[in-house]
Amino acid sequence: MTLALFALFSWFIVTAKTRRRVVALALAGTVTAVVVAPRPVRAQGSLFGAIQAVLSVINGIIQTALNSINTVRTAISNFYQSVAWPVQLINQARAQVTQMIAQYRNLMRSVFSINLASATLPATQQLESVMRNQQTSDFGTLTTNYGNAYGPLPTATAASPADRAMTDMDDSLALDNLKTLKATDDADNLTLQAADQLESAASQAAPGSAPFLTASAVVATIQSQAVTQKMLAAELRQEAARLAHENSLRKRGATYTGQFGDQIINLLKRK
Repeated sequence: MTLALFALFSWFIVTAKTRRRVVALALAGTVTAVVVAPRPVRAQGSLFGAIQAVLSVINGIIQTALNSINTVRTAISNFYQSVAWPVQLINQARAQVTQMIAQYRNLMRSVFSINLASATLPATQQLESVMRNQQTSDFGTLTTNYGNAYGPLPTATAASPADRAMTDMDDSLALDNLKTLKATDDADNLTLQAADQLESAASQAAPGSAPFLTASAVVATIQSQAVTQKMLAAELRQEAARLAHENSLRKRGATYTGQFGDQIINLLKRK
């Protein structure tokens, strides 16, 4: 093949008519001969030897190191499964949680769904129903049903200003507390749902995830405590309103006593 190429380029050179063509054909022939010519056998042998050396290192030192690493990882995994997080005990705990859920969840849930409605008259039944429906989107209906059950505020000609003020304040605080009660019932439902989710997650928790579940439970507990504090505040407001109502009655009694004494003195002066 080399002789054929040499003869071909020789013919091209002989037939070339200008010096520029001769130089171009000579360069093209040189490049073609370099590309087509086979590589020295020595270079191929050197490349093959280098590859063999790399494979020998991989199968030797590196393979030994990898085997040692796998041995250590297996020992650590066995330690975690037998000492730190025993698989048998973890499965036993999960089974116990699942058993407790099946045994107690429905019973505890039924305590919150006991029907305590006791009103018998239509107006009071409507008020009791809206008081216990655990919703916060019907405060207007609650106000209307409260007025139907306990009556409207007396007109200015039917009661004294002091009596109208006390009645209006008592009704306002009662409605405030009823609205707070409904909002608290709604929040309690969300708290119970969160408790059920945490309880279900505990039965399927992976080793090491207990701190995350504990943190979620603590957050839910804090939220529940906040709702409890809100109810206590509402109770304190109601107690303060009761004391204010009693003091208002005492003040009115003192005013009436003074007015009655003045009338007696006027009668004695006329005699």
